[in-house]
Amino acid sequence: MYRITVLGAGNTGYTTAARLSLNGHTVTLGEIPAFAESISGIRNDKKILLQSPTGLEEVLINRVTSDIALAIKNADVILLTLPAYAHKSFANECAQYLTPGQIVILMPGTLGSLEFVRTLKAAGTTGITVGEVDTSPYVCRKTGVNKASIFGTVTHLGLGVFPAKDTDNVATIINSIFPGISKYTDVLECGLSAINPVIHPAGVIMNAGRIEYSDGEFYFYNEGVTTSVSIAIQAVDKERIQIGKALGYKLKPVNQAIHEAGLGPEGNLYHSIRGSKILTKLKAPGTMNNRWLTEDIPYGIATWSLLGTSLGIETPIMKSFIEIGSIVSGVNGWEK
Repeated sequence: MYRITVLGAGNTGYTTAARLSLNGHTVTLGEIPAFAESISGIRNDKKILLQSPTGLEEVLINRVTSDIALAIKNADVILLTLPAYAHKSFANECAQYLTPGQIVILMPGTLGSLEFVRTLKAAGTTGITVGEVDTSPYVCRKTGVNKASIFGTVTHLGLGVFPAKDTDNVATIINSIFPGISKYTDVLECGLSAINPVIHPAGVIMNAGRIEYSDGEFYFYNEGVTTSVSIAIQAVDKERIQIGKALGYKLKPVNQAIHEAGLGPEGNLYHSIRGSKILTKLKAPGTMNNRWLTEDIPYGIATWSLLGTSLGIETPIMKSFIEIGSIVSGVNGWEK
C-alpha cells in the first residue's frame, strides 16, 4: 500500500480520496489555501460519505489539510484531481516542497504535465517524475460538503510519463493503485488522447437551447448526444487523429477509447455512449459558462488546433466550436 496525496477537493478528489482509503492506502486530501473552503465540510472529522453502486459508506481520510507542505510530505504518489486551469498554480505551490523520487500524476492531464514539468524546472525542483492519465478514474460527483457519489469506475486508464524512460516503473506503481493501466509512448500522446475535449464542446454547444431552458435538467449523454451530435463529435475526433498521425501516433477513435476504458459497449460512437450504463447517468451542465466549455476548449481542442496549425494540419471543425464556444461561454478559448 502507498502513501497517497490527493490534491483538489472537487468531484474526482473527494471520490478518489474515499475510494483509495477504502482500498487500504494512507490518504491525504489537500487543497491550496485559496480553495480551502472546498474541504471545510470534512476538515474536522475527516469523513466522506461515499455512495457507490454497492451502497453508502462512511470513509475516514487519514489527513485533510490546506497546508501543502504537510499534504505532500513523505507522499509516495501525488494525484492532482484538478481542472486544467489549476495545474500551474498547484505546480507553483508544490514546487518548493516536492522531494526527489516523488511521483506526480495529473488526473486527467490533457497535456498539463508539460506545463507542470516546466514550472518545476523554472523553480529549480529536480528528481520528480510527472505523468498524466487520459481521463478521470471515476465517473462521479461531489454531492455535498461531505458527500460524493460514484456512478462507475474506469477500468483501463491510459498513462503517459515524463520522462518517458520512467514509464514502465511508474506504470507498475500506478497499476497497483488503479488496476488496468495501459501505457502511452509519452505524455504528448496521452494528452492528445483525452476523451472529454472531444465530446464536451461539440455536445454542449449543440445542446445550448435545452441546457439554458432546463438549467441542465436532462441526461446529457442519454438525451443530448443524438445521432447528429455524434456525427459532429466524430468530425472533431477525425481532426484530433490527424494531428496525432502527423506526430507519429496512432490515436484511438473516441468510441474505441470509451469502450476500452470500460465506459460503454463496443460499437460506433452513438451506440457506445447510448449503451453506457455509466455515462448515461450524468446530467448536463446548468449553464453555458461551465467547465465543459471553459476548460475543454482552451486546454483541449484549442491547444490541439494550435498544435495542428504548427504541423500544417487544418482543423476547421475544432475552430468552429472554439469560436462559438467562446461566444456563448463568455470565455475566449484562444487566450488561456
